[in-house]
This record gives sequence, structure tokens and C-alpha cells, in this order.
Amino acid sequence: MVDEVGAAKDYARRVGTLIRDSRKNRGWTQAQLAETLGTSQSAINRIEQGNQNLSLELLTRISEALDSEIVSIGRSRPHLRVVGGRRLSGSIEVKTSKNAGVGLLCASLLNEGRTVLRKVARIEEVHRIIEVLNSIGVRTRWLNADNDLEIVPPARLDLAGMNLEAARRTRSIIMFLAPLMHFEKSFELPYAGGCALGTRTVEPHMTALRPFGVQVEAAARVYRVRVDPSVTPARPIVLTERGDTVTENALMAAARRVGVTVIRNASPNYMVQDLCFFLTELGVRVEGIGTTTLTVHGVPEIRRDVDYSPSEDPIEAMSLVTAAIVTSSEITVNRVPIEFMEIELALLEEMGLRYIRSPEYPAANGRTRLVDLTVLPSKLHAPLDKIHPMPFPGLNIDNLPFFALIAATAEGSTLIHDWVYDNRALYLTELTKLGAKVTLMDPHRIYVEGPTHWSGTEVICPPALRPAVVVLLAMLAAKGTSLLRNVYVIDRGYEQLAERLNLLGASIQPFRDI
Repeated sequence: MVDEVGAAKDYARRVGTLIRDSRKNRGWTQAQLAETLGTSQSAINRIEQGNQNLSLELLTRISEALDSEIVSIGRSRPHLRVVGGRRLSGSIEVKTSKNAGVGLLCASLLNEGRTVLRKVARIEEVHRIIEVLNSIGVRTRWLNADNDLEIVPPARLDLAGMNLEAARRTRSIIMFLAPLMHFEKSFELPYAGGCALGTRTVEPHMTALRPFGVQVEAAARVYRVRVDPSVTPARPIVLTERGDTVTENALMAAARRVGVTVIRNASPNYMVQDLCFFLTELGVRVEGIGTTTLTVHGVPEIRRDVDYSPSEDPIEAMSLVTAAIVTSSEITVNRVPIEFMEIELALLEEMGLRYIRSPEYPAANGRTRLVDLTVLPSKLHAPLDKIHPMPFPGLNIDNLPFFALIAATAEGSTLIHDWVYDNRALYLTELTKLGAKVTLMDPHRIYVEGPTHWSGTEVICPPALRPAVVVLLAMLAAKGTSLLRNVYVIDRGYEQLAERLNLLGASIQPFRDI
């Protein structure tokens, strides 16, 4: 009996430690977590000390609040065990874009006909959007093992039945604003969630949608939306932020408003181009694709049976190239969308990377340009200038974290300037636990000194997607065994990443401990 009591106390302490570490990783105080859960700070303190009895319901709520798998029911991969220091070899194919996929799922609401999307990434972010679509009456069906997805809308959407839990777990829900404005004069959407990268404002979305008669009021955990369908843009819309999802919302708003809408300071990034190609298939003419000025010829109704293939993911491509670099391996990465990787490759060449590039060939959508890249083991050195992201066609914002890891393998000191996100630079300092020399200068800048003698350790996954993958890839280079806990955030954006890396010779195994 004494042993059982001791085991229970030890279990409570371990759970409390996981909750404390996940809270700190998210950058929250005990008071912030308490407010989210509707409890007191003292209760949170007792929980973290292991002095509070926890129900399964409360553990689940804490997991959702922290977007971290404190408790896992029926899920196979809460944590990963990585045996590092291995050379990788072989070839691997880049999957279709996660960001394009979720945008196209939202855009499918514009179509009152049948939509088929080819080779959709089966990731948590996609599953959340599908759950929301199903809850409002949209029928979805996986057609085959190739991940082709059929989407059929109902005669009328049931917004009252929306799955709020799924909606709150993805920032992509903000892209429901524009499609729904064509069907409802008033509706509610929950606050957008997702990975933790500082304060995200929705004001740029409001600026983009106000010219279409959309008014949004922030209430308790929801946005209340009112639409005046008689209002149309009187002049070109100038986006105050060249954001990808902001541009996508503006495009979807213009698509079913009769007339010509000009969108300036638009993002020309890969997922926006995919949406433009998809709208073209729906019968909406879009001019200026790939530039910062888009002209949309809206139509009053869209009722077509369409079949569209999203393009490959340049961020996953960069992840796989980084895996080859950090492990000093020769790997062929197939189906790389080269238009969205050219700046990254030019910078890597400057740092000393050797690679072989195939001739270009078209993606399944007939428009995106692809190549195959064979990355060769190379001795890298720090670049002459700082590394910083820029809107397309500059270095992709989501690819910047991989350069922190690459810089740690290179000879010399590198300044990484992440001017976009408030906290992401902080998350990259997790590499120090594996042996890297990373100095945080301020919330946006880090100095990285290389090369690094990596060593295995235990790390809780950062709550931001790309830094989490950076830590996993560093573990591939680290001698010994590493443990990466709470990997749900990686599953949000990558399909079977661990399993696919294992096919190249990595040793990454899922495990549970509580």
C-alpha cells in the first residue's frame, strides 16, 4: 500500500513537471494558465508541485490550453527517442504543402460543387480543418492511399454545429472569414490558436475585408462577424501587411463578389499562388499571379466539379536539405519547388554547400517548377552577412530557423535576425541543450558560433513548429540518445516525418512514459 501511495505521488510530480515545463516553453506565467483554465494561480502552483489531484478532464484541458500533449489518449506518438550520430543515405520525396493544403480546404467552401484535392498532407492541421468542415455539414472522404480528398458541401452550412474545440486549435480558422461572408450575413468564429509565436493580430485581415462590408467585433473567445453584401470595394485594396493568410482572405472575398478587385501589397508566396491557380480552376480570373498586385474578376456563383493538385512544400524541402547538412550525409531530395528555394540555396552555396541539381520539370498542377537536389557532405563556413528573412522572393520566413541549425554546423559566427516573430529566436536557444553555442541578443536576434560537438539530451518540444523540427534534426547529429517530448506540434505540420527519416537510416522511435 505504501508503495502504491509513493508511486502515485511520483506520478503526480512527473505530471506537474511536464505541465510546468510546457507552460514555460509557451512563455506563460502561472497566472495566465490559471486564467485560461478558470482557476486560481495557487491551484496551478499545487498542480506543478504534484500536490493536486488531477482528473482526466482537467489534464485534457491543460493539454489543450498549452497545445502540448500532457496526456495522450489513443495517440501513438507523444514523444520521440532519437539515436543520433548516424549518416543518412538514399532519396526522399517532398510532400505537398501544408500551408497550401489548409488554404485550399478553406477555399473549397467557395465552391458549391464537388472539389477533389490530390495528395493532401495528412497532418494534424489538416485534420483540424476537416473536423471543422464536417461539423458544419461538409462531407469529406479520403479516396485512396495517395491521400486524395473529396469535399462536397451541403445545401446550407450549419455554422451553429461548428466544432469549436477543433477550430480553436488552428490559426487557419481565420481563413473561414472570407468564404463564410458569401453565405451568411452574420456568424461567429472562435479565436484562432496554433503554435506560439508572440502576439498575432487579426487587424490586417479586418483591413482587407472591411471594403467588402465585413465588420468584426471581438467578444468572449469569439469573433462576431456582420456582413453587408451590398458593399463592394470602391478602389484598390492596399494590404497593411503582406501576409500570406491575409492575402488569401482578400482573394477569397473578391472571388465571389461581382466586379474587378485590385489587391496591392499582396503576398506572392507559394500558398497564395496555389490558391490563385485553384480559383482559376473554379472560373475566377486572377491576373498578376506571383506578383504583389493581384486583379480578381469576381463571379456571383461557383458551382463546379474541380480536381486540383497542391504544389510541393518548400519548407519541408528545406527541412530535408537541413537533415542532410547537419548529419554530413548524401541525400537526394526529390520534387523540390525550386522557385521558392533559390535564395536559400544561393546562401547555402555561399556558405560552402555542394549539391547537384536536376533540370526543372512541372508539378502536378502544371505550373510550379520542380527539381531534384542531391546534397553532398560539405564543410560549411559562416556567411559574410547576417541571415534574415524577407517576403517572397526573399528567404522564406519559415525557413529561417533551419539556418540557426546550419550555422551551428558551420565554422565561424553567424547573426540570425528573425524580425517577424516576437519569441521564435528564444525557442532556437534550445539548441544549446544539445551542445550548440547560441546567444540570445534580444527577442529577435541570436548569435550562433560553430562548429558544434553535438551531444544527446532530453528536450521538451518548443511550442512553435519550425523550431521544434530544428531540435529534432539537431538530435540526428547528436551522439547518443536524445528524448524529444510533446511532439504534437511537429505532427501539426509534417506527415510521418520520423518514419520517413528512418527510411534514410535515422533511428527515431515513438514512446510513452505516463
